[in-house]
Amino acid sequence: MLEIKHTLCPVCSVGCGINVVLNDGDIVGTFPYKRHPVNAGKNCLNGRNSIECYKNKFQSAIVSNSEEDLDKAIADVSKEIKSADSSKVTVICSGNECIEEIEAIKNFAESNGFNLAIYADDLANFDEVASYDEVADACKVFVIGDLLYENPLIGRRIVHAKQNGAQIYALVKAEKSVTGNIADECFNGSVDEFLSNNDFDESSVIVFNQIDSPEDLDKINALNCKKLPVFSKPNTKGALSIIDSKSKEELTELLDNTKLLLVFNDDIVEDIDFDFSKISKIISFATCKNNTTEISDIIIPIKTWLEKDGSFVNAMGDAQTFNAVVESDVLSEVEIIDKLNG
Repeated sequence: MLEIKHTLCPVCSVGCGINVVLNDGDIVGTFPYKRHPVNAGKNCLNGRNSIECYKNKFQSAIVSNSEEDLDKAIADVSKEIKSADSSKVTVICSGNECIEEIEAIKNFAESNGFNLAIYADDLANFDEVASYDEVADACKVFVIGDLLYENPLIGRRIVHAKQNGAQIYALVKAEKSVTGNIADECFNGSVDEFLSNNDFDESSVIVFNQIDSPEDLDKINALNCKKLPVFSKPNTKGALSIIDSKSKEELTELLDNTKLLLVFNDDIVEDIDFDFSKISKIISFATCKNNTTEISDIIIPIKTWLEKDGSFVNAMGDAQTFNAVVESDVLSEVEIIDKLNG
């Protein structure tokens, strides 16, 4: 029997709704969620392919590249934690986790005296951000990054703004970009130059998913216009209301002093250029294979977002709840932390 269940896309911070198609309880595809206010029946290719993580999820714990009984693997993790110098243990949190999991991970790290970090694309949690409708209604839209390609449902609002008569100014450093195709003016210099050489006013919105340096954030924050940072993970804005982000430089300094690294649902190896062989032990709590699990000593499988209830906060600050699409015996991060604390 075919069923369609509603959930949220886990790919980026836009916060689109998607429908998941099940056949006799098995996930077989996705279908646009036409009544969702963010995307109104449109899903990008990344969203449509988001179920691939579920299809390729870890089926068992892995210790030293061999499959291991889950309880035994969790006991191994507990042993590593108890024998470690807490000042040299670092916990990496992620915008891939829901609010409830992030709170549990923070409490776990703080109660044990561990270092806690989250990487947020070098972006920041601005208190006041533009809504998606304000992007579409702006007179001028300034874009940093190839938003139309990387975050198409935000890109759709930029296209709507252009159709409404807005001028589009884009900073895109790739030789070819989708955003550049619709821009009235394109720039390929630094973010600092882009900010210095354009006129921003109250009728403007600046939308961005990348910067060159932390100083760029201060300059963007000081602009007399609305701002909208767009993160690469679904709940980064929600996570940053709980945990302060670290820059690449700050993370590198922290990792230099780390002997035991616990990574919760993130691919820190993909994000940070660092020699991870310096770290004695790496433990990943992950849904499926990534660059970080490839170098991990222990991998503990966790629920995918399709197997759990929770809430994400999207880029414009709206909290949205979602429910499990399928039942699962896999443990969530909260349940694993309970076992580690026990």
